[in-house]
Amino acid sequence: MISRRFLLGGLSAIAAVPGCAGAPDRSPRPPVVARGSATSEALVARSGVTGTVAFAVADASGRMLDGRGADVALPPASTAKAITALYALDRLGAGHRFGTSLVASGPVRGGIVQGDLWLVGGGDPTLDTDGLDDMAAELAAQGVRGVTGRFMAYGGALPFIDEIDRGQSIDANYNAAISGLNLNFNRVYFAWGAGGAAVSLDARSGRVVPPVTMARMRVVGRSSPTYTYDAGQGVDNWTVAQAALGRGGNRWLPVRQPDSYAGDVFRWLAARRGVALPAPVVTRSAPSGTVLLTHSSPPLSEILQDMLKYSNNMTAETVGLTASRQGSLTASGAAMGQWVAAKYGASVDLRDHSGLSGASRVAPSQMVRVLVGAQADPAGRALRGLMKDEGLFDAGGREHLSDTLRIKAKTGTLSFASGLVGYASAGGTERVFAILSADLARRDAMSDSDTRPAGSSTWIRNARILQSRLIETWVG
Repeated sequence: MISRRFLLGGLSAIAAVPGCAGAPDRSPRPPVVARGSATSEALVARSGVTGTVAFAVADASGRMLDGRGADVALPPASTAKAITALYALDRLGAGHRFGTSLVASGPVRGGIVQGDLWLVGGGDPTLDTDGLDDMAAELAAQGVRGVTGRFMAYGGALPFIDEIDRGQSIDANYNAAISGLNLNFNRVYFAWGAGGAAVSLDARSGRVVPPVTMARMRVVGRSSPTYTYDAGQGVDNWTVAQAALGRGGNRWLPVRQPDSYAGDVFRWLAARRGVALPAPVVTRSAPSGTVLLTHSSPPLSEILQDMLKYSNNMTAETVGLTASRQGSLTASGAAMGQWVAAKYGASVDLRDHSGLSGASRVAPSQMVRVLVGAQADPAGRALRGLMKDEGLFDAGGREHLSDTLRIKAKTGTLSFASGLVGYASAGGTERVFAILSADLARRDAMSDSDTRPAGSSTWIRNARILQSRLIETWVG
C-alpha cells in the first residue's frame, strides 16, 4: 500500500506587496552580540563545524539571551518552510482546501459530454493517483461514458515552473516541477530488472498502478552520466546508464510536465471505469462550462504539518505561490519577504518558499523575531503545534527524543549548510531559537552535478550534534 505520507516520506531530502492587516506594533530590536557566551563558544570551538556558525536565542517575550553572529545572513535551507507555513496560514487560512475539478463545456446527453471535458487543477499539492481514481469513479457513476470533443488538462491556476532550483541534479525528485495541476508530488515511479531489463514507469498509489506514457526511459550502454533528460511535446524523455542499474531496483524520478502527467494518468483511470477519453491536450487557456465534480484536498493545516514533517519542497512552493499569486518563484519569494517585513518587522531574502535555493539568506536574529511574533498572532500561533518533535543528537550522531526537553522545530539541510529553528521548553523554561551554519567556501567550490560532495555528510552530522548541545545549554 502506498499512502500520501509514504509518498511524502520518499521526497525527504534535502510583485505587489501583500496586505498585512493586523500587523503588530514595532518594538525596538534588541542588541545582538557577535560572540556568544563562554559556554556556547566552547561548544562551537570543539564541534568540528567549519565556516560560519550563527545563532540567536530569546525568551518567549523576545528578549535576547545569547547570540553569535546573529545578524549574519546565511542560507536557511528548509528552515524557510517555517516562514512559508506562517505566510500560508495568514493569507489562506488553516481551513483552506485546494480543489481539482472536472468541467464539461457542454451538456451531457446519453452519457456523452457534448463538447470538451476539462481536468482543472486548483494547485493541490497533495493530489495522488487514488484521488484521481476517485474522480474517475464518480464521473462514471454520473453515467458519463465519453465526449464528443477534446479532453483538456489545465494547470493554469499556478504558473508552470519546470524545476524549483537550477542548481540541482536533473534526476533529483525533490526538485520536481510546479503547476496548478500536480500529481503524486510530480514524481513518476521508475523500476528495472537486472542490467536494465523490464524497465517500467508508472504512477502507482495505494489501489492501482497506472502505466505512464508521457514519460519514457531508454537504457543506454554508458557509465556516466547516470541520467539525461530531454523535454518533448508533452513527453519526458529520460535515458539511464546501464552500468548504474546493477541487479535491479526502483526509485522516484521528477516529472517535468505535470499537466500532461495528470491528464495521461486520468485518461487511463477513466478508461478503467468505462469512460473513453481522447489523449489529453495541455492548455493554459481558462476553462468554461459546468463543473461536474470536485475533489478537495485535506485542510491547509494538515498539509502544512506534513510539509514541515517531511520537508516537502513541492508542497512549500505550491502553497507559497497560491498565497502570493505571483508569476515566478523569485517574485513569490520576494512577496513573502515583504509580508515578513510588514507583519513581523523582520528582514529576510528568500528566493523561493522551500529553501532549496542556496541563494536565499536569513539571519538567526530575524528568524527568532518572526518566531516570537508568530506566537502573538492568531494565525501564526498554530505554527508551533504543526512543527515536528525534534530529538537530540548524541556524540555519535544518533537522534533520540528527550524525556525532559521538548523541541518543536524545523530542520534545514543543504550541502555544507544546516539549520534548526523553533521552540524549546523544559521545566517551565521556554526558548525561541535559530541556529544556522554554513561553510560557504566549500559550497562555492561544489559543481552543480556534485550531489554528495566529499566531507559534507560528516560536516552536517557535526552541525546537528552542535545544535543539540547548544539547546541543552539554553534550556537546562
